[in-house]
Amino acid sequence: MNGWERGSGIIALEEHFMHPALSQHFGPVADPPSNVRSRLYDFAGIRIEEMDAAGIDMQVLSHQSPGSQRLSDDIAVEACRNVNDALAIVIREAPDRFTGFAMIPTMLPQAAADELARAVEELGLKGAMIHGLSRGRFTDAEDFWPIFERAASLDVPIYLHPALPDKSVIGSYYAPYDKTHPALVKAAWGFGVETGTHAVRLILSGLFEKVPDLKIILGHLGEAIPFLLPRIDEALSRPENTSASFADVFRNNFHITTSGFFSDAALQCCLETMGTDHILFAVDWPYVSNTEGVTWLRNSPIGDAVKAAIFSGNAKNLLRL
Repeated sequence: MNGWERGSGIIALEEHFMHPALSQHFGPVADPPSNVRSRLYDFAGIRIEEMDAAGIDMQVLSHQSPGSQRLSDDIAVEACRNVNDALAIVIREAPDRFTGFAMIPTMLPQAAADELARAVEELGLKGAMIHGLSRGRFTDAEDFWPIFERAASLDVPIYLHPALPDKSVIGSYYAPYDKTHPALVKAAWGFGVETGTHAVRLILSGLFEKVPDLKIILGHLGEAIPFLLPRIDEALSRPENTSASFADVFRNNFHITTSGFFSDAALQCCLETMGTDHILFAVDWPYVSNTEGVTWLRNSPIGDAVKAAIFSGNAKNLLRL
């Protein structure tokens, strides 16, 4: 395809914002550098300008980390409602440019399921995003499953987004290099390991046997799982393991995005592992350039039909846009 002009179909799935309804609860940790901060709190100015410059038609907005998974129970429900209401207003003001994922109070699973339903049915949001551990716990435990059951019944996905690893993990696995190379704990390694582990635990928990229609999204081309999938599946198929059907579940129930990972070789691996229908375009704005992401996929040595599916077709199907 040549020259993707606005209107030809580019939907970016992992594009962040911040809003005081949530960020006020986190203090300095929710105060990014000024150049990023100005973009995160913007909706009608530089955000739209940079979308237009790259030819991006629509952003699927999601609140920036830290997420509700770090909030105390006494404020989590109200904070999530408030930020989802604020996001819905942004979308109503520019429905051709924005849709979004809800924030849900995962440490209160029934309340989280109810807020997800409200966000989808009343506000028109397209699913929810979970930012890492829920106060130290992955969401594979059965007490979290009402969230996933509700998502499946609503036919909306849950996006597993990275967050900082647990402090004990940082101390054991990454120190002292977390001080000399802070990206090691974040995008360079820690984020992917943490989120990939979250996905693996969900599959091994038996969740997908209970909720076979559940849809999960992973960013960053699947947090390395597509590359490792043959080895994971073979090892888990050895006699000492409980049957997991790991590769089948991953290929059937997981969708991956290109957020912040613009590599032809990695994309080719994902296409061979996942097929065309489960890969979607994302930038990870404002941490990554819209133009960089669009230019990469536009020039990628894959067929035009595959590019069209990744740029927007798969998102339209998954999110019913």
